[in-house]
Amino acid sequence: MRVIKSPIPQYQPLAGLSTETIRDFKGVNTYDSLAIPDNYFTDVSNVTNDDYPTISTRPGYTVVATPVGTRCTGIGVWRGNRIVAAFNDGTWRVLTLSNTWSAAVVTFAANDAPWSFANFQGNWDEVNLVGTNGQSGMWRFNGVTGIAVSGAPSGANFVTTYSNRLWCAVGKELHACALDQGDEWTTFAGTAEDSYVKDIESTRGENINMLSGSLSKLTIGFPNSLVELYGNLPSDFNDRLVTDDTGVASNRAVATQDGVMMLLHKSGIYQYTGGTIPDRDFSEIIANYPITVDTNSVVGADADKIYFKVGTAILVYDTRAEVRSWTVWRGINATCFVFMLGDLYIGDTSGRVLKLGGTTDNGTAISAYTISKAFSNASIAQRQRWLKLFLTYEAAVGATINVYLSQALSGDSDWTLVKTIVGDGTPGVQRAMVPVDKIALANYVRIKTEWTGVVKIHEYTRNQRALPLY
Repeated sequence: MRVIKSPIPQYQPLAGLSTETIRDFKGVNTYDSLAIPDNYFTDVSNVTNDDYPTISTRPGYTVVATPVGTRCTGIGVWRGNRIVAAFNDGTWRVLTLSNTWSAAVVTFAANDAPWSFANFQGNWDEVNLVGTNGQSGMWRFNGVTGIAVSGAPSGANFVTTYSNRLWCAVGKELHACALDQGDEWTTFAGTAEDSYVKDIESTRGENINMLSGSLSKLTIGFPNSLVELYGNLPSDFNDRLVTDDTGVASNRAVATQDGVMMLLHKSGIYQYTGGTIPDRDFSEIIANYPITVDTNSVVGADADKIYFKVGTAILVYDTRAEVRSWTVWRGINATCFVFMLGDLYIGDTSGRVLKLGGTTDNGTAISAYTISKAFSNASIAQRQRWLKLFLTYEAAVGATINVYLSQALSGDSDWTLVKTIVGDGTPGVQRAMVPVDKIALANYVRIKTEWTGVVKIHEYTRNQRALPLY
């Protein structure tokens, strides 16, 4: 019998196969979705880079004490360790050690005008928290009671400190008290201790809407310009226009961290170190994000982040050198921020003061999502087939994760749910295979991961084939 030998087939590796891994998440990027690096998202909600390089659910909050009125109109910190909050019922109240509000220490006619605060001692017996809102006079809290600041100009607003004086604005007028004398605002004897007043003009005829002494000089803001004031005595106080193109949305739309002032203007988000024109290079990456900058916009800062409340969203910039990322938070309607003893406190539009931290929003699970860029081949015209997709994650008990895929370049009309994961308490990092059978012959693919509860995303890994260009 004759043996027939068949040639052994020589299979060639399938062309175009590759494995792509993403485990270094860098937040939001609003440039072209097809061109940005794979580790950026086109949109997120309620996530943070706190545990960089992972992306996870943002911190929650607790409500300190009980709501007062219907709006918190400002929060100050007396001597660095006591919260004093203003409310639209016409009161200042002190947060006690038992997390309750004291009886009113200051009372005034109820209004929604936002308060600004500054600590100052001068010739007073104790450091005082001084506040103004442009409508209710100037008040001070000495740790025990509230006292009206006698002699302060009517309509005083935007109180701050600089060169051992209290400063405020009334319209275009800039006012300063006498040297170390918080009650003396009209002393003009021709001495170094005199009070000070001057009209600060802008080319648009605008009123002053911001004062800050946080950059070793006095920064004077207008809606569309910035002015700096130098000197330490009335005889050598001098002001200089910095820019007539960029100003600030309001006194609350400014925060300083590590000697850098962050500010909101209708043309964008800027950082300002004084002496030079404000710069927005750091925020160009989210310049196309849909936001609304107006007089209700608020900026706050803690040790690592800057918070920009714009419209119904809070844009969060992580300033750590190895991160430098932007995320978006929702569900917190902030009116003011203040950082005290390592904790961020937030006043809101419901008369509450929130303390950031924890895993829920005062008992309510946090919902979050991320939307990836549009993944494509080296040529956008070249189609792809996804063979496998893995998600590596951590999920607390009861957390729910939904994974969606889309073959559209943008929009929300064609998300297809392909995987649901429920946290079962299994400790540590877990891996889930995500079905990709519905993705075929796609020019681009997007991933949306949506979850409720405490979740941390460690990695996406996809195995794909780039199909021939035809």
